[in-house]
Amino acid sequence: MPLKIVQYPDPILKKKSVPVQKVDKDTQKLIEDMFETMYAAPGVGLAAVQVGVLQRVLVIDVGRLEDGKRRPDPLAIINPVIVEREGKIEWEEGCLSLPEMVIPMERSKKIVVAGLDATGQPIKIAGEDLMSVAFQHEIDHLDGLLLVDRLSRLKRELYRKQLEKQGPEEPVEKGVGPVYLG
Repeated sequence: MPLKIVQYPDPILKKKSVPVQKVDKDTQKLIEDMFETMYAAPGVGLAAVQVGVLQRVLVIDVGRLEDGKRRPDPLAIINPVIVEREGKIEWEEGCLSLPEMVIPMERSKKIVVAGLDATGQPIKIAGEDLMSVAFQHEIDHLDGLLLVDRLSRLKRELYRKQLEKQGPEEPVEKGVGPVYLG
């Protein structure tokens, strides 16, 4: 069942998530619900904190090219840690917890992330371009960092006022363009 995505300025988004001590059925159910929530949003990544759970769990699906078509490629990682970085890339990032905010971000072009898979087995995943950006964005969430934290104080305040003026019930349209990460 899709979960409710926590929206800025909810204070839980600023909290650091704790490592998962034991991967169990509850962890696997969380991952399943996070994928459903991410796809419904729609986005390409989601961190557990964005659904109100302070655990170091994230899901992404940037797809993969196969026979010239983009196919689903869902990935879940528990207790993710970036163990290698290489190069730089700039990406227009949006965030499911920050409606209508899109900002250019400089990230590592290639990364390797280590952690546990949904069964609790150790894994390492190499990512490049969008996958690298998605992993970095979601790991920032797990560390309590948001795109809005990268803005000047003035721009942060203008964004907060825009959200207050918009009101909680007004729908947000997402157009073609930037990718909405978790």
